[in-house]
This record gives sequence, C-alpha cells and structure tokens, in this order.
Amino acid sequence: MDTKAKTYRFWKLSGSAAGLLVLLVILVAVNVIVSGMRVRKDLTQEKLYTLTDGTRKVLGKLDRDVTLMFFYTSSAPDVPGPIKQFAQQVEDLLREYERVGGGRVMIEKYDPKPDSEEEDLAQRYGVEGQAISQGGTALYLGIVASCGDVQATLPVVDPRNEELLEYTITRLVHRVAMPKKPTLGVMSSLPVLGSPMPPMMMPGQRPQQQPAWASFRDLQQDYDVRSIPPTAESIDPGVDALMVVHPKDLSDKTLYAIDQFVLRGGHLLAFVDPFCVSDSASVDPMGGYGGMPKRSSDLGRLFGAWGITYDAGKIVADLKATTPLRGRNNAVEYSPLYLSLRKENLNPDDVMTSPVNTLMMVMAGAFGGDGAEGLKITPLITTSEQSALTDAMMAQYDPNAFKRQFKSGQKKLNLAIRVQGKFKTAFPEGKPRESATDTNAVESAGDHLAQSVIDGNVILVADVDMLANDFCVQEMNFLGYSAFQPINDNLSLMANMVDQIAGSSDLMGIRCRGRTFRPFTRVLALEAQAQEQWLEQEQSIEQRLQDTERRMGELQQKKDDKQRFVLSPEQAREIEGFKAEVLKNKQELKQVRRNLREGIESLGMTLKLINIALVPLCVGLAGIVFWLVRRRKTRTT
Repeated sequence: MDTKAKTYRFWKLSGSAAGLLVLLVILVAVNVIVSGMRVRKDLTQEKLYTLTDGTRKVLGKLDRDVTLMFFYTSSAPDVPGPIKQFAQQVEDLLREYERVGGGRVMIEKYDPKPDSEEEDLAQRYGVEGQAISQGGTALYLGIVASCGDVQATLPVVDPRNEELLEYTITRLVHRVAMPKKPTLGVMSSLPVLGSPMPPMMMPGQRPQQQPAWASFRDLQQDYDVRSIPPTAESIDPGVDALMVVHPKDLSDKTLYAIDQFVLRGGHLLAFVDPFCVSDSASVDPMGGYGGMPKRSSDLGRLFGAWGITYDAGKIVADLKATTPLRGRNNAVEYSPLYLSLRKENLNPDDVMTSPVNTLMMVMAGAFGGDGAEGLKITPLITTSEQSALTDAMMAQYDPNAFKRQFKSGQKKLNLAIRVQGKFKTAFPEGKPRESATDTNAVESAGDHLAQSVIDGNVILVADVDMLANDFCVQEMNFLGYSAFQPINDNLSLMANMVDQIAGSSDLMGIRCRGRTFRPFTRVLALEAQAQEQWLEQEQSIEQRLQDTERRMGELQQKKDDKQRFVLSPEQAREIEGFKAEVLKNKQELKQVRRNLREGIESLGMTLKLINIALVPLCVGLAGIVFWLVRRRKTRTT
C-alpha cells in the first residue's frame, strides 16, 4: 500500500507540474499571437483615440503612396517617462494611419543614435535634436511626410499639443499628396501677417518688426497667402478667397473691389469689431492731438446691400458667458463682456462649428437683419438669452458701466453668421469715379456686375480679438522650439472657416478633437445665476444712490446761502437711511456669494461621494447578491 500511495502521489504531482507547464506554454503562445494583433475599443465619449472621418476621407482620396517617417530616440536611457509614453501614443496613431490608409500610407521608424545614418537623415529633413541633459544624448521627436519629390516636416511633436496631433499629421499628408495651394488674400488694418523690418532707421531707433499672429502663421503652410492693402481698388482674379480683418474706414473704391469680388463668385471671410482691444495703437485722425483710439470696424454699405444690420458702437454683454478676470485689488471678477462660449452657443448642424467646443470673444458685436432678397442667413455663433447690447464707448471708459443699464433682451444675438445666395451690388450706380471732388459721379459700366454670377458664400464674424495671441494661445518653449499652445478653439474655428472658403473641407472635421478637460456646466450655471442676482442688487443700489442724490439736491435748493454747507435734518436722515440701505444690500450680496460657495461645495462633495463611495458600494452589493443567490442554490440542492 505504501508503494502504491507513493506512486499515486508521484503521478499526481507530475500531472500537476505537467499541467502547469502546458498552461504556461499556452499563455506564452497566446501572448505571442495576440501581440501581433491590433484590437482596440475606444470607450471615450469624444472618441479620443479613433481617427476622425476627415482623416479617413483624406486617406481615402490618396492616389499616390505617402511615407511617414517617425524620428524618435527610443534607445536613449535618459528620456523622461512622460516623453516615452507620448512617443508610444504617436507611434500607435501612425500605425492607425497605416491601417486605414489602404496600402497608400507606409510608416518608417528611425532611432537617430549619435553619429548614425539615422541622425544624418533626421537632420537632412530638418528634424533637430535637443540635449535632454548636460552631456546627455540628443532627443529627436519629429515626423516627416514624403510623397515623390515633395516633403513636409514637423520638427518637434509637442506633447502639450496632443489634441492637435491628428490634425497636424493629416495636414502633413494632405500637403505632400496635394501640393497645389489655393490663393488666399488677406486684407487687414492690423499687422496680422507681421510687419517687416523698416528699411531705414534713425540712429538709436529700435526696430519695430512684429511677427505674424499665431492664427495666421500656419495659413502660409496650406495656402498661397497674399497681402492685400486696405487701400486696394481691385482684387486680383487669381485670388480664390478673401479674408478681411478689422476693415477700418475703407474707401468706397475698396468696398467696391470687395463687392465685385463677391459678385464674380469669390468667397469672403470678414472679421469686424465694434471695439477691438488689440487695436490699441491707432488713433482717430479726426480726434486731433490726444484723440481717443478708434477701434471699431465694419463693411459699410455692403452690410446694407446684403440686408444685414450691425451697430459699430454697440458691444455684447452675456451673463451666461462670463469670463473670470483679475480686477481691482487682485479680486476675481466675472466679466460678461469677455465671452466664454461653449457648445450651446454654436450651430451644431454646420461643419465649421459642430466640432468646436470652446471659444473666447472679447467685446464682440452682433449682426441682425433677415438678409436681402435671394440671400439666406445662417447663425453660426450666438449668445444666450441673458444678453444685451451696451455702449462701446462707455465700456472704453468704465468696463463696469454696463451694469447700471443692463437689461436682458430675452433673445439670442448673432455673433457670427453665414450669408449664401445671389448677392446684389451695393454700388448700383457703378464704380466710383477717380474724381475726389465728385463722390456721386461714376465711371462707365465696363465690367461692372450688378448681381452674382453664381451663388456666393460670405462668412461674417463680429469680433477681431478672438484671433489675437492674447486670447487664443499661450507661447511655450519645447526642446528649444517656440510653440503656441491653444487655450481654446479660436484657431480651429478660424482655420475651419478658411477651409470652408478656400481649402479642403475634409480637414475641418479633424481640428477639434475631444479634450480630456470638460467644463463644470453646473458650476457655471450657479455662477451665472449669482451674477444675475448681483447685477440686480447693484442696479438697485445705484438707483437708490441716484434718488438720494436727487433728494439731497432738492433739499439743498430750499436752503438759503448761509446754510449751504450745513446739513439739514432732512438731509442727515436721508444720508443715514441710505447708509443703512447700502449696508443691508451689501449683506445681501455677501449672502448671495455665500450661497454660491455653499452650492459649489455641496456639488463637489456630491461628486466626491459618487466617485469614492458609490463604486465600492456597487461592488459590495453585487458581491452580497451573488453570495445570496449561491447560498440559495446550495440549500435547494
């Protein structure tokens, strides 16, 4: 019996060991097989890790092979962990391009080790390495797209611009596969394309050269950008699309040139502004010495001919789109003149605005009107119903002056619109004559057009500051390269609009991928509600102050000259009553702010409770239910 028991135990242990060995072999085999498979499921709501339809369309139209060369120093031992993770994300995304490209996209990965052929190749294409640490290996992290004899280089892939990564890669592919660039004309009274170095300077004079705005730098990579002076009297027929930014005091001849450009089928994108914060250098010449800056712009009689109303002296205030700003005494103030716009303010059915998430517009204007006969107006960006127009000049002197007269119009205002259809000329009498003395006289008809040859497409935006660096990007330095990181989707929207009038519509669906950051809409709603209550309280205090001052003036007139500087009993009681009323309202304001903080804190505690306690509670309940079901089955059997 002892021998049989030992034999049984031996075979039992041997069988267990053999089973474990077989299981190990199976696991290794499965890992080897699965490692070559690309099985993914994107569970994020915004599909952050899935190629967009725009990229798929661009890749589907390829008729030539495109090679994407990924240069990354993967063998360097001192590469930071976050860079390694990001580089792996870039490589995974490139492999997705290869998979979706249908054989037209090939990926080549290079490790530019010091003094290697791969390093020489990277430098030849303009991918420059930067030292990670003193005496350390140079880090290369760039992409080169090649199609035939055409190449395009992304010298550095910045992890901070991760949300633009797919668009950047797709644009590289589009640029090399379709090298012919549309011609885009840019007319502006601001140095949006940068200002050149003055050819001659006085001794001691500092150069005044200005770089191009970040929103216009990338345009030159996708379009043949031509600068058109704001005094131009004609638009070259070779211009495919025209972009007008801050058109100040344009002459009739320039307006006529724009008018005829639209009528002959040209597409127009215009940014006007009732109060351009970025236009701080210009001064109204009619204001004389010490005149106030003239910061408004419009398209004059063109708006009237198109059936559009626009008041260049009114700006928009919206209580549901307030932006926190650093105010007096470093206190945070929520300004309804600086508009933080979200999905609910954007047209979800338009290809330009549907992928956009957040926008910033500063002291913007509004468009009205139903459009002239034959024209269709489509709102693109609107305010909430808690908005109204206020005087731009008053805001220039006192940014908080609107609070004293603000009354919600209970309707949405159009901040940007699209106008489509058959346009009619704003100059039915023809081109203005050369004579400066006879402004009503016209030249012969010649090539004058009275109506559109084909359906036109005009996009109008009532804000210029949204394109300025201060309100759309922040400048950063990564591996020695100066880069601009978007702080909102202003640049994406502008690029979508330019693509709509001049470029590839396929690129528009790529620009604004989902972001990991989401605004706390409930908190914003609480802040908007409190802001509205504050305004009501402040308006009430201001009204009581004016009534008290008026009452004191009436009492002052009743006194004789000897009592002019002595407070009467009625005035003393009036002042004391007003002080008590002001104190009471201040206490009410503090209570409103206290309620706001308590509401936000309560919301935060609820979210913490859900995140921390709800999931373990659900797991525990599921375990209890499973145990009870199993116990019941055990009893029945």
